[in-house]
Amino acid sequence: MAATLIPTHTGSFSAQHLDYLDEHLRKYITAGTLAGTLMAIYHRDKLVHWSTQGQRDRERGKPMTDDTIFRIYSMTKPIASTALMQLYERGLVQLDDPVAKYIPSWANLRVYQSGSYPNFLTTACERPMTVRDLLTHQSGLTYGFMNHTNVDAAYRQLGIGGGGDSLQQMVEKLAGLPLEFSPGTGFNYSHSTDIVGYLVEVISGQPLDDYLQEHIFGPLGMTDTAFWVPPAKADRLATNYTGAKSGVGIDVADDAATSPYLHDPVYRSGGGGLVSTAGDYLRFCQMLLGKGTLEGERIIGRKTLELMTKNHLTGGTSVAAAATKASPMWREPSHQGTGFGLGFAVALDTADAQLPGSPGSFTWSGAAATHFWIDPTEELAVVFMTQYMSLGGNNRINIGRELRSLVYGALN
Repeated sequence: MAATLIPTHTGSFSAQHLDYLDEHLRKYITAGTLAGTLMAIYHRDKLVHWSTQGQRDRERGKPMTDDTIFRIYSMTKPIASTALMQLYERGLVQLDDPVAKYIPSWANLRVYQSGSYPNFLTTACERPMTVRDLLTHQSGLTYGFMNHTNVDAAYRQLGIGGGGDSLQQMVEKLAGLPLEFSPGTGFNYSHSTDIVGYLVEVISGQPLDDYLQEHIFGPLGMTDTAFWVPPAKADRLATNYTGAKSGVGIDVADDAATSPYLHDPVYRSGGGGLVSTAGDYLRFCQMLLGKGTLEGERIIGRKTLELMTKNHLTGGTSVAAAATKASPMWREPSHQGTGFGLGFAVALDTADAQLPGSPGSFTWSGAAATHFWIDPTEELAVVFMTQYMSLGGNNRINIGRELRSLVYGALN
């Protein structure tokens, strides 16, 4: 994207209500909850709103700019999932393939019954884990930060996903741990998409970063999206914040000047490892809104994308209904009316979700409160960037849902 972006207002949005949107975000900045924000709205082939506010680095007084680089964390997941589905289109992998076909050490995975690491009592899976289970978080895997079960405690003890291991080393550690549940019987947000990234490597024969550059970032012109920030771009990296321990304001969670993202990582996480700019990510969203194609570059087929954005949860249920005890946050009312596809959450019933929008819209967020969604019915793509770790407790903010009401409220 250009260094300075000027939206082309088409009258499809209320100027007054877009002011309400900026004012709402400004309140977060004035209150000291967010250091800075970047908001982009793309509608009917036009950039109708682009707004930067506040600072990308409060400690050094650096303003938020159009080319600020953000940690997008789990907004990596739709990109990695798209990469695997590109290989699906080539006939190199099927959704019902057992994962053990590509990871032989996973042939005898078992399900947790009781005990703690390393003394687990387990039982056999009802069926093998499939590729679709990974793409939909129905695999039985988990995250160590969940802090709800003895299995996620084992993840923490073994440093699963901690960054010191390669993808291969993480995969082999997981081979020795039980699943939270038998694949396909529940929803649990997890390292599943990291394994999707690993499958991309195994099936394509390329390192994940090389594959993404050749098949997604390069063709889309996503010049600032990668697993790390090289020295020439380091000054553009935003500082990441979290709620202050005092309960007032914010503390630094990851200083831009000393961030691990300034170094090429050993562990390239398909589930949460990328950095990007709002402009880059908007190009990815434009491609999705364009049914898999942007400016003549076809990234994914139209029918494949249709398949990816259907609800794939067992029985056609919602995320809230399918979430297991290992994922209590996903059983909250805010996840009613929402299903899960192959890399995206998918809107099923806007009344149940208590959110405006269109059935069939798809979305995801990142741990630092970044957010995007695509509404094909309204020909709408929205990207929101900030850097605030909002994972629960007193630190949690509800900005994703607030943005829905504000953006759709501005739509004429």
